[in-house]
Amino acid sequence: MGDVDPAIAALALWCSHRDHDSETETNGDTIYYGPSFTQHPPPEQIGLTAHHVLHVALRHSARQAEMAARLGRRFKPKLYTLAADAIVNEALLSGGHALPRPAVRAKELIDLLPGMDTVAPNILAEWDTDRLYHAIAAPSEGDPSQVNPAVEDYMLKRRFSPDLTSKGSVETQSDVWATRVEQALELGRSAGAGIGPALIRFSDLPNSTVPWERHLRRLLLKSVSDVPSPSHKRPAARWVAQEALARAADAPSPAFQAGLARDQRRPRIIIALDTSSSVTDIQLDLFAGEVLGIQRRSEAELHLWGFDTTLHSQTRLDSADALHQLKIRRGGGTDFAPVFDACRTFDPSLLIVLTDLDAPLPPAPRHGVIWAAPSAVPRAPAYGTLIVMAR
Repeated sequence: MGDVDPAIAALALWCSHRDHDSETETNGDTIYYGPSFTQHPPPEQIGLTAHHVLHVALRHSARQAEMAARLGRRFKPKLYTLAADAIVNEALLSGGHALPRPAVRAKELIDLLPGMDTVAPNILAEWDTDRLYHAIAAPSEGDPSQVNPAVEDYMLKRRFSPDLTSKGSVETQSDVWATRVEQALELGRSAGAGIGPALIRFSDLPNSTVPWERHLRRLLLKSVSDVPSPSHKRPAARWVAQEALARAADAPSPAFQAGLARDQRRPRIIIALDTSSSVTDIQLDLFAGEVLGIQRRSEAELHLWGFDTTLHSQTRLDSADALHQLKIRRGGGTDFAPVFDACRTFDPSLLIVLTDLDAPLPPAPRHGVIWAAPSAVPRAPAYGTLIVMAR
């Protein structure tokens, strides 16, 4: 392996290699080699090993587990493995590796997707496993349980069998693997062989950024947490003691000190959905799921507003079922003013706006604001906290 692909050889040293009685597969940081492995010729053995080494290095088992936790029953593990295999195979073929046939490829899967008339010249720079999974797992004819028939037919023709699992504890350190992959690719570029020279830009590299769901969770908890604040309705214990001493000594009373009191009002969260923006139903479901989880723990009052140039719907969300029954119109322009005007009388603890920020912003309100954009925006808003949901 060191002669054929120095980058893969370096990464293979960080993997655990074991024999077992089933087919060759990856779970977490361990590659399990089945009896059929030795039946392949040496070039295909190298390619197959490189395939599973990249599964480990790119944290595919851990990412599969994270995606399953995010999507719940909507998650399709077979399609996630298909996407991971296709990305890895595309990278290995770019590096001149031989793979056991028939091998799935990202280029072929992207060609099957509706609306993909042209494919980016550098697929590996534009597509990663998660993006490819969401594309091929998109609901067929509005039914989330159905898979695109073209993708189903493709798996049958390629005799596709999943070789990636996430059994047990598969948590791997993304920042550590990101460093290892970068060093290995640099080694490969220096040697001029294997995937190193081929992967100048590789979108599927381990990502050590904090997922937007975790960032949102932290912001929501901070906004609805009941933190005691000074209240002139009750004196501080220290002032009570000082005032008692002053009376006993017939001295002047000390200046009044306000005590701390908790806010007895129920926190109120508003999700304002810009129906003219590109927020998808999946992103809305994930977002509302996070907010509903905070609502259950904090007993916050949750409302969903739909707006474009006007505020056209207001619904109180007490459960996920209310979200699924909601009918929201699409299209139109964007104007934030009606939402912020309504908030002045509604007095929320927090306003969350799901939008692409393609409109002028009104003046900053007194309450907190979270801007949730479906993809990266050219310029951050002048106030509030921006969360990008693209990944």
